[in-house]
Amino acid sequence: MDLKQHIRSVPDFPKAGILFYDITTLLRDPMGFKTTIDSMSTPYLDQGIDVVIGIESRGFILGGAVAQRIGAGFIPIRKPGKLPAKAIKESYDLEYGKDALEIHEDAIEKGQRVLIVDDVLATGGTAAAASQLVKTLGGELHGLAFLIELLFLKGSAKLQGENVYSVLKY
Repeated sequence: MDLKQHIRSVPDFPKAGILFYDITTLLRDPMGFKTTIDSMSTPYLDQGIDVVIGIESRGFILGGAVAQRIGAGFIPIRKPGKLPAKAIKESYDLEYGKDALEIHEDAIEKGQRVLIVDDVLATGGTAAAASQLVKTLGGELHGLAFLIELLFLKGSAKLQGENVYSVLKY
C-alpha cells in the first residue's frame, strides 16, 4: 500500500508558506492505519522495548498502537501543565521562541528500554527534547520512530548518534 497517496497535503497551514501533511486521511482508512502501524512496529518487534513514548498529540495515536503491537507499555509526553502528577520539563528552541515538553518523573524506571514515536520529524527540536527527558529519567533510548521525515529541515541532525527510523520521507 502506498501510504503517501492517503496523506492529504494542505498548503499554507498552519501559516503561509507551510505545506502540512495531514495524516488524518490516512488514519481513517482501516488498511492505511493498519499498514502505518505495521510499518512503524516491525523494526521493533522482539527488540525488548519496555515502553513506548508518544509525543503530544498525534504521537499518542501512533505510539499507543505501536506499543500494543510490540507488547510494550505506553507513556505520554505532553506540553507543560497537562500532566496531573509531578513532572520534569525539557525546553527546546522553535523557529521564533521556545517551547517545552513534560513527562511524569516516575514514568520510566532506570534501565528501561524506550522507543519514542511521533508522526513527523521536522526540525528535530521536539524529538531531541523527548530524548533528553528519557535520558534524564535513566531510560535507555533504543530509538525514535516517525511516520514522516521532512528531509529538507534536517531534523535528524539534532538526533545524531540515535537510532532514527522514518517510514516515509519527503
